[in-house]
Amino acid sequence: MVQSLNTKVDLVQKATSHMGMEAYGQIMIGDRGFEFYDDRNIKNYIQIPWRQVRYVIVSVMFHGKWIPRFAVQTKRNGLYTFSVRDPKKVLRAIRKYIDADHIVKSLTFMQVIHRSIVNLGNRLFKKNG
Repeated sequence: MVQSLNTKVDLVQKATSHMGMEAYGQIMIGDRGFEFYDDRNIKNYIQIPWRQVRYVIVSVMFHGKWIPRFAVQTKRNGLYTFSVRDPKKVLRAIRKYIDADHIVKSLTFMQVIHRSIVNLGNRLFKKNG
């Protein structure tokens, strides 16, 4: 059995982890960290202490009307992506433990395309120049 990080739980909600194959389970937000437990496999879990969270990256669409998913970026192990039914409630619970300046919006599709074109142009210009 997996031992939880948290001593006090603020929110438990059904969620989907988008790490490789999608895993359905529950997100638990508590006083010591962010946890995801898979419904099918007990050994498939994610535990992230709050001190290890660098950013929470939120994908926002339709001017904030819809949040399809969010990601938790850690200082060591990379990016963990999740989706939940009520993401605003989850993000409000996370905001109690993570500073508001560490909860950021992800880039839009057009911003990603613009950056890639600019980087490609810079690389081509640097080679020729």
